[in-house]
Amino acid sequence: MKVNDESDEKQATQNDHRITKIGAFMRRTSIDELPQFFNVLIGNMSTVGPRPHMINHTKQYARLIDRYMVRHFLKPGITGWAQIQGLRGETRSTEAMQMRVEADVWYLENWSFLLDLKIIFLTIWNSIKGDTNAF
Repeated sequence: MKVNDESDEKQATQNDHRITKIGAFMRRTSIDELPQFFNVLIGNMSTVGPRPHMINHTKQYARLIDRYMVRHFLKPGITGWAQIQGLRGETRSTEAMQMRVEADVWYLENWSFLLDLKIIFLTIWNSIKGDTNAF
């Protein structure tokens, strides 16, 4: 993205003027997630878990969505159940975020090593084929 004053508050949107051409390619292929593996190595993140949100959005959605904060019982992840279910990218409505939260809570309640392997495999597959919700 280009340097901008909205980076702490505004999510990236489709056809966002702040996104560069190389940035669009990196998002579509999820290459931009690779540096987050450093966060996994030092223990701040997990490979699989709920994706972190901006602090402003966390405060906002915690008031609007029941069980929103339950997702914080897990370390944030580079990828997660919500992402492979197509619930990634911009959340244009509270209902869209509600669906993401429900997927995150489902993951928490149904976690298994095999589920993590499935999520990792499907994440790689989605990166290869490209994801229309990634921008």
